[in-house]
Amino acid sequence: MLVVMNRQATAEQIDAVVAAIRRMNLTAHPMPGSTRTAIGITGNLSAVDPRSLEVLPGVEELLRVTKPYKLASREMHAADTYVRTTQTTVGPGTFTLIAGPCSVENEEMILRTADFLVSKGVRLMRAGAFKPRSSPYSFQGMGLEGLEILARARQRTGIGVVTELMDTDNADAVEQAADIIQIGTRNMQNFSLLKRVALTSKPVLLKRGLSATLEEWLMAAEYVMAGGNYNVVLCERGVRTFSDHSRNTLDLSVIPPVKHLSHLPILVDPSHGTGKRDYVPAMALAALAAGADGLLIEVHPDPDRALSDGAQSLNFAGFGRLLDWLRRLAEPLGRTIN
Repeated sequence: MLVVMNRQATAEQIDAVVAAIRRMNLTAHPMPGSTRTAIGITGNLSAVDPRSLEVLPGVEELLRVTKPYKLASREMHAADTYVRTTQTTVGPGTFTLIAGPCSVENEEMILRTADFLVSKGVRLMRAGAFKPRSSPYSFQGMGLEGLEILARARQRTGIGVVTELMDTDNADAVEQAADIIQIGTRNMQNFSLLKRVALTSKPVLLKRGLSATLEEWLMAAEYVMAGGNYNVVLCERGVRTFSDHSRNTLDLSVIPPVKHLSHLPILVDPSHGTGKRDYVPAMALAALAAGADGLLIEVHPDPDRALSDGAQSLNFAGFGRLLDWLRRLAEPLGRTIN
């Protein structure tokens, strides 16, 4: 349900509607707009008479939201969402680059990468302190020590940190170290973890599951938003199909439906989507052309010696060339690389 306030509604009238919703044991989600405020309602509405809200001062109308993902839907929030960090803003009109190695390997490598990215105007660095790997014998990341290295890189260079949270036990440490908390593809439907990041003050980057439908993906975002954290960024990273020519099948066709159904920004990860560095530039450019709001891309100073995912990582020179191509394409599309 969506309560639409009229243009002249005062702050006191809006507060009164919110209070009335809470007295019904429902959750109110005020959403200020450019001309008027709307208030989303979530919870069990079956036993509630909406007419008791229609008569309150300042209320224009009540609208029923048909999508199961209420808060993530454009039915409830028509305007595009902009997710802001200290360093930048993710949303329409911009094209945000989040670049860096798959994992934190050592401090020298992270600081070298951070310095390079800052020199190229990149404001957010990705790197995993905790790494979910298919094999238990593969490098699992540096853990808490890796978070400390990322924090020092941010302190030295000012670059924002995007890193993955794998379990609720490390939530406090990751929240302190990160500017954006990543929920990986294997945890897209880890509902305990989604409820935990709903309580954080940091934006959440939510990767699509290996075989998740669009509705399942948006319902995962709904878990985070229903808990009070509305700063969610979606990330398409490829899905599992019968194809054997790439690591995953990068589903760029999901971008227009996401934009149609949801107000949340969407990034694309062409590194995991293809698994091969030679394919990354073409798919990165295609993501920009398809309307994505940015990229999550793997960059390493020496990919052939990377401890994880070196085959899909660009070196510094390769990333520099891609950045030049992206800027040339972004200009006629009316986009700004940030």
